Amino acid sequence: MRYAFQFKVNFTGGIISPGYLLYVMEAIQDAGLDQVRFGLRQQLLIDVTQKNYDKLVLSFDNKNVLYEVNRDEHPNIVSSYAAEDIFINDSWLREGTYKDIFDLFDYQPKLKLNFSDNNQTFTPFFTGNINWIASKSNQFWYLFIRFPKTNVLYQWPQLVYTNDLPKLSKQIEGAIFNDQELFYGNENADGKMLYNLITASFFIISKTIDEALNLPEFNLPYYEGFNSYGNKTWLGIYRRDELFSIDFLKDIAVTCLQTKVGQLYTTPWKSIIIKNIEKKDRHLWDYVLGKYRINVRHAANELAWQVEDNNEDGLNMKRHIIREFDKQDVRTFGLCFGVNTQPESGMFGSVIIQRRFVTIRNVVKPLDKYDILYTANFNPNSKAYIPFRSDIHKEHISTYLISISKHF
Repeated sequence: MRYAFQFKVNFTGGIISPGYLLYVMEAIQDAGLDQVRFGLRQQLLIDVTQKNYDKLVLSFDNKNVLYEVNRDEHPNIVSSYAAEDIFINDSWLREGTYKDIFDLFDYQPKLKLNFSDNNQTFTPFFTGNINWIASKSNQFWYLFIRFPKTNVLYQWPQLVYTNDLPKLSKQIEGAIFNDQELFYGNENADGKMLYNLITASFFIISKTIDEALNLPEFNLPYYEGFNSYGNKTWLGIYRRDELFSIDFLKDIAVTCLQTKVGQLYTTPWKSIIIKNIEKKDRHLWDYVLGKYRINVRHAANELAWQVEDNNEDGLNMKRHIIREFDKQDVRTFGLCFGVNTQPESGMFGSVIIQRRFVTIRNVVKPLDKYDILYTANFNPNSKAYIPFRSDIHKEHISTYLISISKHF
């Protein structure tokens, strides 16, 4: 089915209270819809036909749900909040710190913002324009600016205090949009110039960088199923087709409320995570999963993929390649695959499958040919791409990916 509209609802940092999730799902269901999906930036996406458009607008407006349609003027803030306690144990950064930061935002960002613990590999570090990474020094952060529509990455020369992150982000965004010729879509954007421009008249609490940022080697944790941590359990839910039924999410929200689980989380892998499940309540979650026949034990090689939001071509390619991996019994541990089928759509991944395009009379047209690239040291957080194979047909992609997996 073709959808004329895509509605987007942001969940800041990937954090959702179960009461709000239930509220939003009821609003969507009132408009006659029955399924939703989550995006790469931990946002909610709703595909809507012309028939249901007015109903959903009315339903969201009546319930004061903030949304955008067919645009992303205010990208969702990405964070590694979901990984705290389950994939990250040795850090000063706690859940309360994220909330304190988000509460200090007095504007809706137009640039992409990422907030990451340095001691994790679950969420991408540099897929934002303004990328904050916690340092080892309590309450101080590294800042890396990736200028919009470029691959220019600039490291702010100081560590910045936690409470100043929102207001400095606001200043940076304002400066970039005020001087777009210098800082927007300019591969020669000068980070030092931006730094001098802002610090000339704006004070923040900062400190000298005594130690260079040292990120861990990439290893995507298995983020699905029931898993123990401490004396509690967390549950990760991934959907092969990216679609979550509204009835299922409503039951998830209700079960959270019944068992006093205060929040749940969306992830950059288009999945959800529920933490703080008491062992005595495990049977309630088993019941919900069984009711909707939800499989929570997919193969690890299926989970390490980044596909553009709402892109059936990319999903079909992913499915085909995974089937070939299974046939050949290929080990892909430590690799992360990204699929680029749209122009100017930079994806996170250590191996990138990138569609080729040609410009004819100022019109960009897709070709049925692809390039395969990999990053330096197979680090998905790197933007240093190395060509592996170029100008290949779709049916040959899996063969070359098997080859690069063996090379890794």
